[in-house]
Amino acid sequence: MNKWYSKYLQVYEKPFSEASPSIVEEVRQNIAKLQSNNPIVTVSLIGYNEEKHLLACLWSLSEMQCKYPVEIIGVDNESKDRTAEIFQACGVPYHTETQHSCGFARLCGLNNARGKYHINIDSDTMYPPKYVEMMVDALERPGVVGVSSLWSYIPDENHSPIGLKIYEAARDLHLWMQSFKRPELSVRGLVFAYRTEYAKQTGIRTDIIRGEDGYLALQLKQFGKIAFIRNRKARAVTGYGTVGVDGSLFNSFKVRVVKGLKGMGGIFTKKKEYKDEDSNLIKNK
Repeated sequence: MNKWYSKYLQVYEKPFSEASPSIVEEVRQNIAKLQSNNPIVTVSLIGYNEEKHLLACLWSLSEMQCKYPVEIIGVDNESKDRTAEIFQACGVPYHTETQHSCGFARLCGLNNARGKYHINIDSDTMYPPKYVEMMVDALERPGVVGVSSLWSYIPDENHSPIGLKIYEAARDLHLWMQSFKRPELSVRGLVFAYRTEYAKQTGIRTDIIRGEDGYLALQLKQFGKIAFIRNRKARAVTGYGTVGVDGSLFNSFKVRVVKGLKGMGGIFTKKKEYKDEDSNLIKNK
């Protein structure tokens, strides 16, 4: 059975030179129809050397079904490949951020956002048609200032479907449990959205290697609630990223289970601040 993202895979992990001009033109036309002069929502992509993924991401976004006026903007983190060219070919207004880090790229997108709501988008990720609408629906609820969702991994020959399902189910359960008292620990940048004005007030950290989105969620809690969506219509699909850092899928699962069990007691209490790990700080050279 075909998945909603199946057709986008024909350009995923492929150089831009292999992309069909008809697909690029289709994406360009779709995005042009979506762009609003008075957006309520800013859909903000960031990318660094994402030539092999960006077109698939944009293709998925170009087919979004959203009742809210949107703008789609991009941030090229001074890529060395054809990332910027893809933004241009697809008619996406983009900005170049010369300081390298997810934090700087996210902040650039935020600073240029015109919408009331800001939707984080990672260029190596594909999003279902109702994703943006469902995230904004959650943000429209009284007292909600941020919302996070879940994601799946693209099945491939190196990862068994059953293994992926077990891994994702266990991870999803843990993230859901954390979301009640410590939603900042459940937030991942690829599936995070928030009120633009509050994020501009707190800013986004640029001095850490990862975790800037969780830290932003922590700061946003002073203004309201961080909601958590488990609806499959808001479930993104991405590559393997850090899931393979610890070796095999099983080993990644084991490492995360052990880490989760060690911190299990903490998920039932709120926390206002976290100590930075020295290894996660960006050192000025």
